[in-house]
Amino acid sequence: MASKRDELGKNESNQYVNPQLDNHYLTKKDVICDDMVFYCFDVLHSHLHKQVSNLPKPTFPNNPFPLFVTWYIGREKRLRGCIGTFSPLHLHDGLKEYALTSAFQDTRFDPIGKEELPRLNCSVSLLTNFEPAESWKDWEIGKHGIRIEFSNERGHKRSATYLPEIASEQEWDHTMTIDSLLRKGGYKSAITNDFRNSLSVTRYQSEKLTRSFNDWQKFRLS
Repeated sequence: MASKRDELGKNESNQYVNPQLDNHYLTKKDVICDDMVFYCFDVLHSHLHKQVSNLPKPTFPNNPFPLFVTWYIGREKRLRGCIGTFSPLHLHDGLKEYALTSAFQDTRFDPIGKEELPRLNCSVSLLTNFEPAESWKDWEIGKHGIRIEFSNERGHKRSATYLPEIASEQEWDHTMTIDSLLRKGGYKSAITNDFRNSLSVTRYQSEKLTRSFNDWQKFRLS
């Protein structure tokens, strides 16, 4: 299993479409629902048991959103896999894809096995309200996720993100969060305030819901 620091390195797809450019992706209304998380369990369960033809059809709206799917295991909810995308995907196909991608392709972990299913929890995060930050400190801990973009020592463009819950869970302030993101993005030089001021920072919010395997079973039996 990965270390605590490794657990912070939530994966993201390389392709990036900034939803801030389209008001369609700004929302004041909650969209996330239990059915989205339960559908991720449906997808994983049917894949592991080779019953893909029996996969229930999703019943939730099919709007496009940037999204992350996260798997946890055990009572302590240790991270078991997390991958997402900043490119808006229609939720039916997007959750189906990333439920499996996060379960099997997070390179920090072995693929999830059938025997682990009863101990799993799943979180779905829908990313919303993207807007450019006026400075590297222009975001609220516990409310905003941030994505930074910068040029590394060789002049190559790099980016890194933390979801909204990360900074508060780690009890980090703005400086600690930004510096950790820079290291996550591969920046190895000394981090100065001038360099922080040069960053392009996008802040966003998320709707997140977590449910357990037992919750999913009760839902399917009801």
